[in-house]
Amino acid sequence: MSATAFAILKGKEMTNEQKEPQPDKPKTQSMGFWIAIGLAIGAGIGVTMDNLPIGIGIGLALGVAIGAAQNQRNKSK
Repeated sequence: MSATAFAILKGKEMTNEQKEPQPDKPKTQSMGFWIAIGLAIGAGIGVTMDNLPIGIGIGLALGVAIGAAQNQRNKSK
């Protein structure tokens, strides 16, 4: 059990010095997120066209392109 959970169970409030440091969360989605979204859209396109492999290929390319564009935009800020 972590120190924070133990302190909450005992009913005590922890000071900032006692709390464990929290890692910084990314402010944007990762490349994997966009690839997954692209694959989902591509699968839908593939089913509509009756050609699932082509749709998944289109979706994968779309996801990688959007993810790369987001990464470039975040690096330039």
